[in-house]
Amino acid sequence: MLSSNARTRQLNGTCASSVDMELFLHYSLIPSLFIILVLSLLQRREHHRQRDDASYLLGNRFRMIIPLDFVGTFRNRWSYGVAFGATANKVMFLFSEGYQPLQVPQWAQAFVLLIGGIEVGLSHFPFFACLSSEFRLVSSILGFSYSLIWFAVTILHITQCPHGQFVGKYETVMFYWPSLLCLAFLLGRFLYMFVKSLRVHLGWELQMEEKPFLEVHQAEHVKQLLRKCPLQEREKSWFQNRIYEWDPYFQFPSRMIGTTVLAFICLYLFIVIEFCMFVYVRDELDVFEGELENYVASMNQTGTLTPVLLKVKELINVTKGVWVVTILPASLTCVSYLFHILACYRKQMKRLWAGDKHFLPLKFHNPSSSESVVAIARYSGWQIAYILWGYLIIHVMQSLCGLVIMYSLVLPVIHSQALEMLRGLGIGILTISIVLGLMVLQVWIAASFFLQPKMGTADKQKPLALNNRRAFHNFNYFLFFYNVLLGLGACLSRLLISCILGTWLIARIDRTILQSGCERADMGFSAWIGMLYVDHYHTNPVLVSFCHILITGHRERRLQQAIKYWYLNQSAGPRTSVRSRTRWLLLQTLINNPGLVTLRKSRPGHGSQDFTQILLTCSES
Repeated sequence: MLSSNARTRQLNGTCASSVDMELFLHYSLIPSLFIILVLSLLQRREHHRQRDDASYLLGNRFRMIIPLDFVGTFRNRWSYGVAFGATANKVMFLFSEGYQPLQVPQWAQAFVLLIGGIEVGLSHFPFFACLSSEFRLVSSILGFSYSLIWFAVTILHITQCPHGQFVGKYETVMFYWPSLLCLAFLLGRFLYMFVKSLRVHLGWELQMEEKPFLEVHQAEHVKQLLRKCPLQEREKSWFQNRIYEWDPYFQFPSRMIGTTVLAFICLYLFIVIEFCMFVYVRDELDVFEGELENYVASMNQTGTLTPVLLKVKELINVTKGVWVVTILPASLTCVSYLFHILACYRKQMKRLWAGDKHFLPLKFHNPSSSESVVAIARYSGWQIAYILWGYLIIHVMQSLCGLVIMYSLVLPVIHSQALEMLRGLGIGILTISIVLGLMVLQVWIAASFFLQPKMGTADKQKPLALNNRRAFHNFNYFLFFYNVLLGLGACLSRLLISCILGTWLIARIDRTILQSGCERADMGFSAWIGMLYVDHYHTNPVLVSFCHILITGHRERRLQQAIKYWYLNQSAGPRTSVRSRTRWLLLQTLINNPGLVTLRKSRPGHGSQDFTQILLTCSES
């Protein structure tokens, strides 16, 4: 009798869905290009020139649209992050190199993957374009319609074949529920945008201001720097002291939020795919174990290969158990890396804003501008790939450590060999302790007999000046031969520690695992540094505030000149001086805002005191 899970796999093996998601991806380019064309026609070019080609017929219409600003976008960050999350299934399809729309030779696979990436980007371009478009009413309708199409097709695909051949029940749901959740969020977001823009269009609400050049948190950061007396800090909680402290004057850009959200979903999908592969391999190993048991039973456990076969069977069972147990710590390690990378981004950006580059290698103090620009395009994709591959490598390393623990500590106890295990463990610990003790003894002898006394009572250590030179040279001579053997163990320990740290930190793109002087060979770390420099040069609050002051002053001067020349160019009617108009506007402002009257600065000899008193009397009456 087959189990219910096995029957589900057999039934779903013959399940044929009427929706081919790969084919739908191709056809989704049609509405995607239509939405891109509509939004592009709504855009107006700032500098329109008369041209002789056909583009002159469009007037100042048709302007290139952008999905989102990868450098300076701080609004709708989570909406963009969820839009990135909706692409997770297709990103994982590209990551597995399973998407090959063209049959080409092996050497041209890179071009096929590039074409596949462009197609996936085009199919999901309307999500981002509709979120960032200035024409809220039209973009909300288009975005809602396009999201609804993707949501309906995904639901149809899941309902027709909800189960799978590896996990069994609800395998398809396990793969697609993150994308469904993201699409449902986008539907709600576009619906909210439609209601909001419709109320503005009908005049029930005021039009929201356009994206400001200077964000609020950037202005608050500059204000904090200019304060003579910093604000008194509140008492920090345990979470703020030990884990993370929230900074109200810092915000992560949309690129970092989107990368983190997509990395979380891709990591989940990668774990699910890995578990499916584990189930498949486990079933094959179960068949192999059955054959081993049949062979051992046929030989009545007297064959020469019986002990070896039993050892192999035990190794298979231990490996399966260790692999399942280490899924959780490996996944938690990568999840903690994602949060830690965000914390490192904030800390390093603040240090760059303060002009501190000491945490960077010397070769990265003046990076190439072109490489830094390319790093912005590389970082997000490479961060996700590093997390996925890092999870797999960390999982393998932790499984090997688990096998070592099982064979050195657990299995000897199970096989009633605890005393032998404890004896071997004690001998090993004693050997290592003696070696380390001799190393510490050398340091103590050097500090006690071969260094001159401290020059002052406040010195923390003795000066680097030799004492008892004859004894020192004899000490070096006799320890020379011993240190040759000790160096072999030190070399092996260096190799072991490098392997452990290298595999443990392979997912950390913000930290290089190469030695000093070889950091440029780490392409992921180079992309991280280049991305930091681009954000530093384009989102530095002090620089942005300075540019904001210049732009605001320039606009005010142009407005004053425009008002001045407009009055000079009037051909008929009475002329009004600029000073009289300014005084009239001042009177209007003070009448509409009586609270400002008491705050006016009075100047003797200009009648401002009488004018203020009159306004106060009028306001009281």
